[in-house]
Amino acid sequence: MKGITVEANRENLLQVQSFIDRELEAADCPMATQIAIDVAVEELFVNIASYAYGGKSGPATIQVHINENPTSAEITFIDRGKQYDPLAKPDPDVTLAAKDRKKGGLGIFMVKNSMDDIKYEYKDGKNILTLIKNL
Repeated sequence: MKGITVEANRENLLQVQSFIDRELEAADCPMATQIAIDVAVEELFVNIASYAYGGKSGPATIQVHINENPTSAEITFIDRGKQYDPLAKPDPDVTLAAKDRKKGGLGIFMVKNSMDDIKYEYKDGKNILTLIKNL
């Protein structure tokens, strides 16, 4: 498993995505799958940068692990911000017109639908969110 730790701010998104893309390319990840992962990573990292530390900055660790049989990528986000389980929030009703929906939740909904599995746990004062995408 490889990882990086950066300050959770939007300016570090490109560094995070570059790190993940290098690992995916080394695993011969198909481009369409890499793009889906990049979109999910952007959504999650920006959410951490925007909300985890209540307007302040703090560390975010991103880990990548490539599994074999079946080949999949596990991307884990770890922060010490306030406890928040994005999977506990109900999905937005996408059958409603945008103007009739409650604000928020669409990005996480998109991530949940583009990944093969997502896991969340709060352990030792840390939010730990793991994306799993079959390659």
